Amino acid sequence: MSHSQSTSPDSTAPSPGEQTTLGGSGRKLTLVDAVAQSVGFMGPVFSMAFLVPLIVGLNATSKGAGAAAPLSVLIAAVGVLALSWLVAQYAKKIQAAGSLYDYVTDGLGARFGAAAGFLYYLGIIGLGGGLLVMIGGTIHDTLLAEFGFDSIPNTGWDLILLALVCVILYFGVGLSTRAQLALAFFSIVVVLIFCAYIVVKVGGDNSVSTAFSPSSSPDGWNGVFFGVLYGVLLFTGFETAANLGEETEHPKRDIPRAIITAVIVIGAFYLFVTYAQIAGYRFSLDALGKNALAPLFGLAAPAEAGGYGGTAIARLLELVVVLDMLAVLIGISVAGSRGVFAMSRDHRFPSGLGKVSRRGTPLRASVVVVVIFALFIVATREFIHLFELPGTPHYVAMFAWFSSFGGFALVVIYFLMTLGAIKGLRDHKNKVLLYLTILASLLVTGGAMFGAWYLVPAPTVWVVWAALGLLAVGLVLGFVFPGKQTAHTSFDELPESESGPVKL
Repeated sequence: MSHSQSTSPDSTAPSPGEQTTLGGSGRKLTLVDAVAQSVGFMGPVFSMAFLVPLIVGLNATSKGAGAAAPLSVLIAAVGVLALSWLVAQYAKKIQAAGSLYDYVTDGLGARFGAAAGFLYYLGIIGLGGGLLVMIGGTIHDTLLAEFGFDSIPNTGWDLILLALVCVILYFGVGLSTRAQLALAFFSIVVVLIFCAYIVVKVGGDNSVSTAFSPSSSPDGWNGVFFGVLYGVLLFTGFETAANLGEETEHPKRDIPRAIITAVIVIGAFYLFVTYAQIAGYRFSLDALGKNALAPLFGLAAPAEAGGYGGTAIARLLELVVVLDMLAVLIGISVAGSRGVFAMSRDHRFPSGLGKVSRRGTPLRASVVVVVIFALFIVATREFIHLFELPGTPHYVAMFAWFSSFGGFALVVIYFLMTLGAIKGLRDHKNKVLLYLTILASLLVTGGAMFGAWYLVPAPTVWVVWAALGLLAVGLVLGFVFPGKQTAHTSFDELPESESGPVKL
């Protein structure tokens, strides 16, 4: 499948009256919308609440960066910044709803592109389904513990969330990105203020040199690089602004800016909040380990319990984490529907799903996402031993497995896209910068895949084999159903230098 700027002779034009391009005649999206999509998918507050322990070393391998966790985050951020630069170069070349699916296709060919798309979109939709039931269960259990409210069961909250997803997908991505921006911005500001308060209270015990010294890790540089493997997971989803290429007013300019801006801004947020959590526990792994599930909530406890907050602060942080989880769910829903749409339009999925509503939204593809989310609700309620984790609610077990699966699937696609960039971006004018970023991206993504497999016990390690199995199935399907180049679009609202037919 070619992504050249000229119409292929074997292209099939859309039928009269059949709309296959997104956006319709409504308002085009802006740079702010694109940034919101990437930030919302990354879920920075949610990531900081639950993933810092993995970086420290409270994980299946018991290896990590320890008090040098901020150093691991810094190295991961540099590697992901290199990866984001590659995505940005592709976004200048290809503006399409399929984003990474199209980028892998451009570099490695149609069959590998189809396999990548198959894994990518099933991975993120699975992540979304697990997250939906996690949010519903968290809301129910928090209200029960804090206020004794139990009138709405877990499933009831799940259905309310599913209805919210339906509304946002129906009315279009303009509403969803605004909702993401509001939720993410409020959550980030609250956590930043609280973490700044922690740093001030730590006072003379602050030690930036400790946080950025490899000797602070129990395993030295080895532990720091194990922390990097988990640090990369903080950024998964940074590229999803590229899914909005067809709906953005100036895609060649705004999508690359949005991707790099999101990585830089959220990378700085991760660095500061990680440091604040480590400093808040006085650089003691034993103290942090006592709050291993969510160190941030431990810091919000009253002073007599070793924290820096109180009941009101703890409840506020619980609220903002849930709000940030909602922003992630919205981002996943948007990215998943655009992916199903793009692959259907290329006849990788049933072609009927590659049509849009009169509002310019991928309505049929959105229905697929909603149905899969509904199946997750049913499975969480009816099959309580599925991915069971002793001592945890079933919704936590569902989320734990599918979040690991979705995160690993994304890292695999990042790796494939980077390999493909050797060919796909070979005409870039700055060859030195291109190959340096490719090398950095391969090291980071390859290391992250290794970390997801090495010494990881079952059932968590099953995510690796499940993802690789789906990739193999997708590759077979790519040979059985070769697909076809089906549509082009012209961005007539752009200047002549930026318009013209672009492969979707």
